[in-house]
Amino acid sequence: MLWVLWLSYGSFYFCRTNLGVALPGISAEFGFTKTQLGWVLMALKLAYGVGQFVNGQLAERISPRRLLAIGLLASAGLNVLFGFATSLYFMIFLWACNGYVQALGWPPTMRVTANWFDTVHHGRAIGIIGTGYQLCGALTFFISGWAAASALGWRGVFFVPSALLVASAIHMWFFLEERPRAERTAVTPHAQPAATKNSFGRNIRLTLTNPALWLVGVALWLLDACRYGFIDWGVTHLKEVQGASVNFAAFKYTVLPLGGIVGGYLSGWATDRFFGGRRVPVTVALLLTLGLLGLAYDTVIHWGLVPSVIILFLIGFCIFGPQVLLVGTLPVDLARSGTAAAAAGFVNFMGYMGAAGGDVLTGQIAQNHGWWFAVRFWAGCAFAAALVIACLWRTERQRGNSM
Repeated sequence: MLWVLWLSYGSFYFCRTNLGVALPGISAEFGFTKTQLGWVLMALKLAYGVGQFVNGQLAERISPRRLLAIGLLASAGLNVLFGFATSLYFMIFLWACNGYVQALGWPPTMRVTANWFDTVHHGRAIGIIGTGYQLCGALTFFISGWAAASALGWRGVFFVPSALLVASAIHMWFFLEERPRAERTAVTPHAQPAATKNSFGRNIRLTLTNPALWLVGVALWLLDACRYGFIDWGVTHLKEVQGASVNFAAFKYTVLPLGGIVGGYLSGWATDRFFGGRRVPVTVALLLTLGLLGLAYDTVIHWGLVPSVIILFLIGFCIFGPQVLLVGTLPVDLARSGTAAAAAGFVNFMGYMGAAGGDVLTGQIAQNHGWWFAVRFWAGCAFAAALVIACLWRTERQRGNSM
């Protein structure tokens, strides 16, 4: 089941991060400014964030397999429609709809994970799932770069990944089991009350009155502003600063999520193996390192191909290491009883609000002040996220000591 979740959730990224590769072609054909393109990018993040909050509650009450199937198939259809779009406002509308259905992925994935793995193994399990969306993110840059260079142009960036999403939906439908078979077959009348689900209102109350989740959410808000700065604007940045072609810049950016694969897995494993399940020390260290790498990035990319690839790998490591801990492991650890999916949905909602604002701010900063200031904005968000999550240092130590 771990590997089914790994592939099913990871494949969502084929139709989520592909837009960044299409931006130069869309801008060239329609003459949209960076600020206008920032609004398209923001539309997905806002709708995704709202969807995370709503779907986090739904995932506690509706079959995760159904939610995942709807999300995968609807996202594929919306991407095909986007490939035919010519109006800025229609693009914004379609990408917002895509954001909402994309939000049907993470909460049910976390619910199934909580069903199959106990708290002691959450770090490693979610770390492995995290490598799935890093790998698919890397493949998205590679496949989209190839598609953009084909006869289809920027429209191919949306057509090709859609086919992959449909295939993933079919695979998930036939192979996903929502909970261990022993739990499904051993239910007795006396055990039934223990399986009673929280009401919608109670889930919201238990989630919103959990102060630790608010700190995790704000930290993810800041990290995702940095994360999607690199993911959504990185190809455009390299094309304009280095004069690279779109497909070559996209191939370079394949390295960033590959670094994320290593960071996502090792961060979760290290917190379980060496820190007794404490996530905050590793998260703070990686975020501070990410800020330093962000400050160096705009200089290092001018040193040649190898230094550019190395720093992109390290940035990916330091983005997705803490991101996996903040978006999945910490919310599931800190959630109150019966609210694991709701907690993950709320924290992810906060993160994507940061990503939405970050996309628009990046576009405006790059348009009005240049890429030098935009990249330092990403670095500043990483430093601020480290300060926020450090507030949980003592709280998590007490939680760890009581386990």
